Amino acid sequence: MFFRRIVIGCSLLLVPTFAFAQGRRDTSALASTPPATDARPAQDDNASPVASDGQKWRPAGSPRTADGRAGLSSPAINVDRQTIARVTKGPDTLPNDAGQEWRDYDISPYTTRVTSTNKPERAIVDWILRETGYEAWHGEQLAMLSADHQRLRVYHTPEMHAVVSEMVDRFVNTEAESQAFGMRVITVDNPNWRSVSHRSLHPVAVQSQGVQAWLLAKEDAALLAADLRKRINSQEHSTPHLLVNNGQSRQIANTRTRNYIRDLTMTGVGHPGFQPQTAQFNEGFNLEFSPLLSLDGKVVDAIIRCEVDMVEKMLPVMIDVTTPIARQRQRIDVPQAISSRLHERFRWPVDQVLLISLGVGPAPVPPANNALGVNVPLISPSTRTELLVFIESKGKLNAQPTALQPGQTPSSFRNRY
Repeated sequence: MFFRRIVIGCSLLLVPTFAFAQGRRDTSALASTPPATDARPAQDDNASPVASDGQKWRPAGSPRTADGRAGLSSPAINVDRQTIARVTKGPDTLPNDAGQEWRDYDISPYTTRVTSTNKPERAIVDWILRETGYEAWHGEQLAMLSADHQRLRVYHTPEMHAVVSEMVDRFVNTEAESQAFGMRVITVDNPNWRSVSHRSLHPVAVQSQGVQAWLLAKEDAALLAADLRKRINSQEHSTPHLLVNNGQSRQIANTRTRNYIRDLTMTGVGHPGFQPQTAQFNEGFNLEFSPLLSLDGKVVDAIIRCEVDMVEKMLPVMIDVTTPIARQRQRIDVPQAISSRLHERFRWPVDQVLLISLGVGPAPVPPANNALGVNVPLISPSTRTELLVFIESKGKLNAQPTALQPGQTPSSFRNRY
């Protein structure tokens, strides 16, 4: 009996040990599994990035993981999988309970003239969705909106076709002639300029918090811009005259990159026993402009998006690194950043100037350090400024000079937001 109890006790001690060892072995095997190395198909510029396993990653703007890639992709779709939901074959004809009609719109007069992007038809679809709302195409009534380089296919009610037809005419009627827009970006450290120009400012409704917009006569806008440039702590950022195809997007960027060490990867081998993980933070501003003229060419309908990011300071964190050779402390940095955002749709007459204020926020261009390397009151430039954007229509491209003005430099733009 005594011997039997000893055997049982030893067995109980061995079971947890075996389970723990088994669990560690399985975890190690999972962590050491090499990624798939199958050949990836060729991709074009408009296709979504493909992971090493052949699956597509999430689109831009999705959360980033520790290794810098986009979030995990969805599992591969098995077309032969047995479905749980009941699935039946649809009718041979499209339902038209609400009186839907199928119409094809010829958009080739527009797409053949736009050379700034490979898929100009995307702009037509984007503007239709902005005008009608996304819900109108994903509700109880069957609807369809599709476009290629030659035609726009729409299946919807006659009322919706009237809206779509007007939007298409706004693209085709102008024959995609480029429009010249003057755009100035000025920063001032004090918003008291309003006291002098208040009578010439005509407010425009804005949805974004802390953002204001006004309409000015072109003469008043020129006087205001000249007055702002005379201020000691004002700065005008170099922005060229934009040549924009009707409905397309153009972007201006003025940024600089700050490199820093964000983390350490412990190697435990040799000296120093760790591998620093570097990261980048892009400081500055990105301004995106997408205009669309009315049928008579007297009104500008534009989407304006502006993003300003700046690092106020780097917060140091000391990490203890212990190796068989020595014990040391290594610094990593955590950026203390401030940002400002604007994404609005504006509509104004072409004979007036639109002025937008993002309020007092981070400086769109980080100030340069002085000779002392520290911030000195009343001497060092402010890290908080008010960003002002002047937008003025200059007319069609064929009425504008094509040569660059003295001191003006060409700028590169991205095709689409």
